Amino acid sequence: MKFGVVVFPGSNCDYDTYYTLKNVFRQETVFLWHKDRDLQDVDCVLLPGGFSYGDYLRSGAIARFSPLMRELEAFAASGGFVLGICNGFQVLLELGLLPGAMLRNKGLKFLCQFVHIRIENERTPFTGSGRKGQTLKIPIAHFDGNYFVDPEALAELENNNQVILRYSDPAGNITEEANINGSLHNIAGISNRKGNILGMMPHPERASESFLGSDDGRIIFESMIQACLSRRSER
Repeated sequence: MKFGVVVFPGSNCDYDTYYTLKNVFRQETVFLWHKDRDLQDVDCVLLPGGFSYGDYLRSGAIARFSPLMRELEAFAASGGFVLGICNGFQVLLELGLLPGAMLRNKGLKFLCQFVHIRIENERTPFTGSGRKGQTLKIPIAHFDGNYFVDPEALAELENNNQVILRYSDPAGNITEEANINGSLHNIAGISNRKGNILGMMPHPERASESFLGSDDGRIIFESMIQACLSRRSER
């Protein structure tokens, strides 16, 4: 399998993501510079966390115009797997590959801490190694993580099982207290209708080895690797 990690000016989780795929999971991994126009025949593209273009205007608002994003759109349209983490999720929203927008956290503070998220849909390329209702301990690090979408689009997300991850308490209960940034319906991660694109605010690459405080993020990467293997075998 071959994974590509996109690098924007201001990305700060690109090396974390690269390390996790390359050294923890032993997968062929390459960096994809945002000004290039070649995805290097990867099986999955990851948009990492950070502050692309310094988050000027809005988080992800400038990154959407990078030349490589045209290639990403075509890749996604063909069924290629795309994972956006934190700022990467924000970029996917700005591109229109996922619906909605990110507002400032409800407490108007930058949040950097472990949270718990519950798997709502295990039938995706990103959660297939987990089980429905399973709770994961994964850290967040964001200021603009308050997911918002209009009522009609929210109903569509819910009805189509596109809400993949929700903020919960450690036991998996969906509570207001667990909804640390104020996201609608405790949403921590969503997919597109086809299910080949996932945007999530928590950082699985920061929870890939137990000495980091949790290795629950492994489920996301293990699921992607298995999904890529399956897709290749079908070609």
